[in-house]
Amino acid sequence: MAFRLSSDTNHVLGILLIAASTIFFALAGIFTKATSADPWTIACWRGLFGALAIGIYVYVRRDRMAPRSSFALGWRGWALALVGGGSSVLFIVSFKYTYVANVAVIYATVPFMAAGIEWLVLRQPARSQTVVTAVVCLLGVLVIVGGNLGGGHLFGDALALVMTFGCSIYLIMVRAYRETPVVWAAAVGAFLLFVAGWVVTDPLAISACDFMIVAGFGLSFAAASILWTEGGRLLPASEAGLLGAAEVPLAILFGWLILTEAPPLQSVIGGAIVLCAVFAHAGRDVLRQRNGVAMVEESSR
Repeated sequence: MAFRLSSDTNHVLGILLIAASTIFFALAGIFTKATSADPWTIACWRGLFGALAIGIYVYVRRDRMAPRSSFALGWRGWALALVGGGSSVLFIVSFKYTYVANVAVIYATVPFMAAGIEWLVLRQPARSQTVVTAVVCLLGVLVIVGGNLGGGHLFGDALALVMTFGCSIYLIMVRAYRETPVVWAAAVGAFLLFVAGWVVTDPLAISACDFMIVAGFGLSFAAASILWTEGGRLLPASEAGLLGAAEVPLAILFGWLILTEAPPLQSVIGGAIVLCAVFAHAGRDVLRQRNGVAMVEESSR
């Protein structure tokens, strides 16, 4: 007899998986700043170990009835791999030039930047709640970037903004290409960075200690992606998004505890503005989803 988990158990498991993935995602800045290797060397070896780990996962989870479909990218999948890989490089480089807190907070605006792009370019309507949140997030980002004008971190903040734009395009593509194996595309994108690294830099010019760090970075990236995918199967998208938003304060906390990196006051103020907006938006989505479920259950009685 097959063993099946109850819905409550599935829900708790989903929360644990998403929470664990959030911790791994939040460690990206720590891994990047803990090594003296250049960004392309980091991206190269991170890409190799990440691609191998995710590839094993995709192979294990492949569709037994149509195994080739789990690995068939098509032009849409290759487009996802290229955009995702490019955004990953910018993500790593930005950590080298600015505070972990700044990158994490700016990255948190991805869903709202994506909504803005969809509204401006694709003329897709956006909820008033999302529009307000996007405006508030923009204000917070302006406070962060404005605080670094004339300082030594403006370049890193600019890279983080470009990276966020790339991730927003990636998110729009994921929504549009629903039949594309996104996790496998992420593995291919990571492997492309491994290949590109041999062209741009010399990946072998790395110390043993730094190699272990970037290898751990790759496995952490794979673990985060896999845990998020599995947890997302068990939770509503609104609840997964709310839990995922915890990545930002965790990244800031890790940067402070492990790297003793204290961002300036402007970054703290801007980060607080963005975090309040993100959590308020995600919290309202969760309440709306739960109220909708409650109304359906009530009407079915």
